[in-house]
Amino acid sequence: MTSKGICITLSAMILFLFMMLFGDNKLFPFLVPFVFAHCDTMDGPVVKAAKKALEKGDVNLVLIWVQKKDETGIKKAFERTLTVRKVNPEAKELADMYFFETLVRIHRAGEGEPYIGIKPAGTEVEPGISAADKAIETGSVDNLAKEVSEEIAKGISERFTTVMEKKKHAGKSVEAGRRYVESYVSFIHYVEKLYLVSSGLVLHHHRESKGAMHEEHHGH
Repeated sequence: MTSKGICITLSAMILFLFMMLFGDNKLFPFLVPFVFAHCDTMDGPVVKAAKKALEKGDVNLVLIWVQKKDETGIKKAFERTLTVRKVNPEAKELADMYFFETLVRIHRAGEGEPYIGIKPAGTEVEPGISAADKAIETGSVDNLAKEVSEEIAKGISERFTTVMEKKKHAGKSVEAGRRYVESYVSFIHYVEKLYLVSSGLVLHHHRESKGAMHEEHHGH
């Protein structure tokens, strides 16, 4: 898998899991468009790759972040940046930022996501993304897998305990029965979402939905 694939797939899946575990499940369907925002921060992998490419004068270090059809545009922007940044420190800073923004914008467009600017260094990202990045940096997924597994097990156990407790009293009244049903639905949906995310079906569905919306838009 390429670095771009890692940024998208691993970070997105981990973010989904963390938002389910720590966030408001009602917001779950609306989080999808924003799961790739990590790649448009000054601390993100795209800008880091751009800095390294400019340092070494090697455009290949950033080409992995864009699609083949966008290579020519990135190469031209890279050459212009290398030329301008030699003028003086001020020009270097402006030229570098121009290249960062160009690269991130084209990278985002390649993923079908909007570009709304580069977020400053130090911008907080979701804990799942930080954990996923840490795993890649250290070359070990053990801590990440352990942390996520523990939280998932805790979430399942808590909801299961609630369901079983409500089930004991479900036959006492209609209201008690409704409370049981409510906890049952919450438990089933929670496990269902975990399965969909872990199997990649949520991301697959999102891509299909975006493709359908794109076709519909161009069909009018």
